[in-house]
Amino acid sequence: MPTVILVRHGRSAANTSGTLAGRTPGVKLDATGIEQAAAVAGRLAELPLAAIVTSPLERCKQTAAAIAKHHPELRPATDRRLTECGYGDWTGKKIATLAKDPLWAVVQQHPSAVTFPNGESMRGMQQRAVDAVRAHDAELAKTHGDGAIWVAVSHGDVIKAIVADALGQHLDTFQRIVVDTASTTIITYTPVRPFLVRLNDSGSELASLIPKPSAKAKPKKQSSDAVVGGR
Repeated sequence: MPTVILVRHGRSAANTSGTLAGRTPGVKLDATGIEQAAAVAGRLAELPLAAIVTSPLERCKQTAAAIAKHHPELRPATDRRLTECGYGDWTGKKIATLAKDPLWAVVQQHPSAVTFPNGESMRGMQQRAVDAVRAHDAELAKTHGDGAIWVAVSHGDVIKAIVADALGQHLDTFQRIVVDTASTTIITYTPVRPFLVRLNDSGSELASLIPKPSAKAKPKKQSSDAVVGGR
């Protein structure tokens, strides 16, 4: 089955300001984030990508665009199911302030029970993100074969939730997973189970992901009395 490379967007101003950006429009990569996006794009440049799919938020679209520069034959597709969690009334607030809310402890320890005020449930976030990845994976298997490699650019909590599902872990464990900005997390889905190939990888080579060409059958040796030109 195909292999998906989950890329978290590069660093944004919200990441450094301690603000929960959520789906706030206009949150873009900062100078470091632009450098991070270029770096991860360079690491992905040698791979024969079949598709680039991204969250609709600007910071992800910028990261996807950097990747697409090395793959001019591909145009990043937007999938809203890969967008950030809908934090509702928490959107745009300081993390330090939110940490004092009783709901914060539940988010950290029992996220499967959380629905953000006027926002999305964390279970809903996980379900739609996993559904998106599996749907694209199945479609690319049909159009590009089981050896296809593709990229999905998304957000930290979303990627962590996808990883928890791939590992067969309960969503309540997903806060134990770390996904840094501009890191790559790689999952190969098979008919029987997913395999987590790499997690939160920011520097290793990726060429080993390229499927090896199948060995060609060796020509049979002709016997010493073979007739030239056939019979």
